[in-house]
Amino acid sequence: MQIKKQKVELTSEKQIDFIDITLDVTEIVRKFGIQEGQVLIFSPHTTAGVVLNHNESMLLQDISRMLYKLVPIDEHYGHDMFELTRENKSDGRSNGHSHCKNILIGSSTVIPLAKGEMMLGEKQSIFFVDLDGGRKRDFIVQVMGE
Repeated sequence: MQIKKQKVELTSEKQIDFIDITLDVTEIVRKFGIQEGQVLIFSPHTTAGVVLNHNESMLLQDISRMLYKLVPIDEHYGHDMFELTRENKSDGRSNGHSHCKNILIGSSTVIPLAKGEMMLGEKQSIFFVDLDGGRKRDFIVQVMGE
């Protein structure tokens, strides 16, 4: 079994930003040449994640609106008070809501590979979702198999 990985950098533009990374991941899978196995796409950030869904602009707006409704920005989050503690230093962002939204979407997804191609459904795209954008981010693609 082979295991190969690559880090990909990107920049988000909006506070909640769905960035379609399907083509990036497809290129990496093809470059590695693994025919049968799986690909893991992982966000190493606690305020960003990876999801599969349909790349349709109104749907992405619906999902963003749902996330804002379930985890409102103006709620009181203890995490936002971390600058008052000695062990933590603020980076200027009050982002407790972003950490909570991440719990809902998760930080990774795994997709099976067959004949060197990801077995995505016809309407599925891979999204890096920044919940605390815009900023520079990265994600990791790990391909495993034969």
